[in-house]
Amino acid sequence: MPSHDRDHDRDHDTNPLERERTHLAESRSALTAMRADVEALDISDVTGNWVNTKILAAEIENRIKALADLTHTPLFFGRLDYRHAPGVGQAEGAEGEQFYIGRRHVHDAHGDPMVIDWRAPVSQPFYRASRVEPMDVRLRRRFGYTGGELTAYEDEHLTDPAEASTSSKLLQTEIERPRVGPMRDIVATIQPEQDEIVRAGIGGTVCVQGAPGTGKTAVGLHRVAYLLYAHRERLARTGTLVIGPNKSFLQYIEQVLPALGELQVKQATVDDLVAHVAVRGTDSADSARIKGDARMAEVLRRAVRSGIRMPKEPVVVVRGSRRWRIAAYELEALVRELMERDIRYGAAHEALPQRIAHSVLVRMEESGEAPDDRVQDAVARNPAVKAAVKGVWPKADPAKTVLRLLSDAEFLAECAEGILTPEEQRTVLWEKPARSTASAKWSAADAVLIDEALDLVQRTHSLGHVVLDEAQDLSPMQYRAVGRRCSTGSATVLGDIAQGTTPWATASWEEALTHLGKPGAPVEELTRGFRVPRGVIAYASLLLPTIAPGLAPATSVRESPGDLVIRRTAEEKLDEAVLAACRDALGYEGSIGLIAADARIPALATALASAGLPYLAPGEETSVAARLTLVPATLAKGLEYDYVVLDEPAAIVSGEPDERTGLRRLYVALTRAVSGLSVLHAAPLPDELRGPTLPLASGGG
Repeated sequence: MPSHDRDHDRDHDTNPLERERTHLAESRSALTAMRADVEALDISDVTGNWVNTKILAAEIENRIKALADLTHTPLFFGRLDYRHAPGVGQAEGAEGEQFYIGRRHVHDAHGDPMVIDWRAPVSQPFYRASRVEPMDVRLRRRFGYTGGELTAYEDEHLTDPAEASTSSKLLQTEIERPRVGPMRDIVATIQPEQDEIVRAGIGGTVCVQGAPGTGKTAVGLHRVAYLLYAHRERLARTGTLVIGPNKSFLQYIEQVLPALGELQVKQATVDDLVAHVAVRGTDSADSARIKGDARMAEVLRRAVRSGIRMPKEPVVVVRGSRRWRIAAYELEALVRELMERDIRYGAAHEALPQRIAHSVLVRMEESGEAPDDRVQDAVARNPAVKAAVKGVWPKADPAKTVLRLLSDAEFLAECAEGILTPEEQRTVLWEKPARSTASAKWSAADAVLIDEALDLVQRTHSLGHVVLDEAQDLSPMQYRAVGRRCSTGSATVLGDIAQGTTPWATASWEEALTHLGKPGAPVEELTRGFRVPRGVIAYASLLLPTIAPGLAPATSVRESPGDLVIRRTAEEKLDEAVLAACRDALGYEGSIGLIAADARIPALATALASAGLPYLAPGEETSVAARLTLVPATLAKGLEYDYVVLDEPAAIVSGEPDERTGLRRLYVALTRAVSGLSVLHAAPLPDELRGPTLPLASGGG
């Protein structure tokens, strides 16, 4: 694969590179003109009222933001030279066309495209064409940039049998480019197996099991961008949402979609979705596991419906001089019909007075009257009807229902009979019952229960598409909460079974998808790693037989094995060794993550401050004040750093409720590195990381 850089072209023909630079400059000018055209729009006399004016002004403002020229972000990263015009058969002999592939569409003053959006159908061969299946592409060109300046290009002649097939150096360079700041898009490096997931149709849910470094998070975000391109009108109406494990993670990924021109996608954690009450309490691992069990859905259903009472008295409606009587047995039939239909509790509460009123209207018609809908509505509002409904199907308050369930042992026993064992009931029952929903010390798991109860009362609004990242850590009840947000839409589920670090972590994707309400959705597996170096992923994979038996280990496409240092030191020298490793890492370009057990964070923070080493907290990586981030192990999931210094693996393992969860947490921490990993320890390493299978590493071990 011929490669051309600035120095090479200086000694030979510089025209190709200069022509590409000229096209880049002209494309940037065209983008500036496109933005200026939008900024110059006068909408003062376009709309009929101030509401429409405000809406249109907001849309124009978003369009202006989407057309921003990010100077350090390449406007295009590739070029396709087709043998024939796309869509034209070879028999016609049409002359091929040339398309520049970039992050967004750019056209000139005549409307002719200068850059094609990477999501357009004509761009797809850039990611999928090969010598075996060239997709009518004669030449694929990749561009290399330095600080926003086009400095190199690399050609691949897909239809030339004489050209040897080699790996792309520019692609490898882009993958290994140092990471400073928040996560960036991978639009220039999407691989064929990733592209298939990105461009999957909107009609179905897709689950991606991805080993560390396989790009599953980026795939999910680019899938949202693609769906918004292909189904913009539909998703603009129904909405999209990206759900991440914590705020730090969301801050880390928040610039990816805006860089692709998508500004309207909301982001949230599961806790944000169910924030109906203030969370001030915590659960034991056993209590949280039981509250997160799918069986709680039936317990809550019984609790919400516990207020239903069969009528004992008739309803007598007085209208003028006439009295209309509906017998108790007739009322009971109406109540039982609504119960059997299993519609939402609140909808049934609203429907019952209308059903009673309809029965009264039947009586009126039988007596010769001709009542209309207004009469039925009036009867439904009659005090006698309202009193009857209040007695047999009263309103339900979701928070109060859950409060009673967790505070009242008899009520819990009644609702959980045959579902939870007596021991499980005692585990979830509050030791100190709360007097009100405001004073209750709700836990995160309790908030999910309230969300379930709320949905039993009234339907949760469904979005068009939801991306759920780090899904392996969700409980069944949390899956149900997310599933309610896409019950009429689709989802992209991303995760890695081996990285499950909660007591209720997903056992299988089939089970998880069932709880999500998307049973039978296809599960795609990504095992080709692009981020984690070969030596590092091989070392971390020694844990897989213990933490995820049967899961295929990742293979790295990285040509460099990466720097792997495993060094043991005396306990009193551990902090000193960690600081030395951080200083060494700061000598290289890129970001550094110091990952440690949560309990070790305060001591390390003090040591860093005393040593004069400035550092950030996860989520603050947009700052330029420091390149070193101090990362609690519980927040490391989903993050990545060029160099990782891993402090005391044994402390990470022992910081979890059980050894298997601790080893999974360690697996996460070990796989955050892009270029190098230094493991510093005083205590013995876990057995899985010792012995004859230990990879060769500088620094001993």
